[in-house]
Amino acid sequence: MLIAIGSDHAGLEMKMEIISVLKEFSHEYVDYGTDTPQSVDYPDFGEKVADAVSTGKTERGILICGTGIGMSIVANKFPNIRAALCNELFSARMSRLHNDANVLVLGGRIIGKDLAKEIVRTWITVPFEAGRHVNRLKKITLIEEKTARK
Repeated sequence: MLIAIGSDHAGLEMKMEIISVLKEFSHEYVDYGTDTPQSVDYPDFGEKVADAVSTGKTERGILICGTGIGMSIVANKFPNIRAALCNELFSARMSRLHNDANVLVLGGRIIGKDLAKEIVRTWITVPFEAGRHVNRLKKITLIEEKTARK
């Protein structure tokens, strides 16, 4: 699986930890930055990762900022993105099973690195359950299409 990853300065340290998990699973990744602890604007990096997933350049994406809230807002502005802010394992599991989330968002100042790594492991390995959830995702797509026409 090819995964886009990005963070702002608040998520930089965690991003490096997450990259080690991607390597553990032998997944390829594209790092969209930041590469510096200097203050940067999270939308710049959220946009790059969400665009990569939205346009099919990568299959999934991972975003990290201080709380994860800002990155979630940015990512969910893009068509075909189902970004899920997950700061514990149950949400990570359910975001894949029921929502087929294709972008995982983490709060770098909210959770520790060990929990973050477990969340990523869960999110990478849990498949979409499909079934009754397919119709719900189709409804989300219809809402996306309606709002894009306005």
